[in-house]
Amino acid sequence: MTVPGLYLLALVVSIGGVALLDRRFRLAFWRDRRSTVIATAIGTAFFLVWDAVGIATGVFVKGESTLLLGVDLAPHLPLEEPVFLAFLCYLALVCFGAASARARPSATEPRRSGDGGRG
Repeated sequence: MTVPGLYLLALVVSIGGVALLDRRFRLAFWRDRRSTVIATAIGTAFFLVWDAVGIATGVFVKGESTLLLGVDLAPHLPLEEPVFLAFLCYLALVCFGAASARARPSATEPRRSGDGGRG
């Protein structure tokens, strides 16, 4: 049994999970809302243009799946595609925030002896 819209639901649940991690560790949106929204919007728009070129040249075609909701924004462009692209961009920002947080030393972290006082 397949449920139409299950893919969209999975995307929404995944966005929620990433948002919870983001909120907990202040990695992207909860660190800088404006920049995160702008970067996600620009990234999503870029990839939608990329998709449009791919669709126009016949490289990208929408396959048949009963997991899709069945709403097309354009030929071969299901509703789920921009949601996926926004999720992809947001996830990349959260991962970048996590890597950046991991790379910078914490203010509460004691300095290691032998580092010459550099930090």
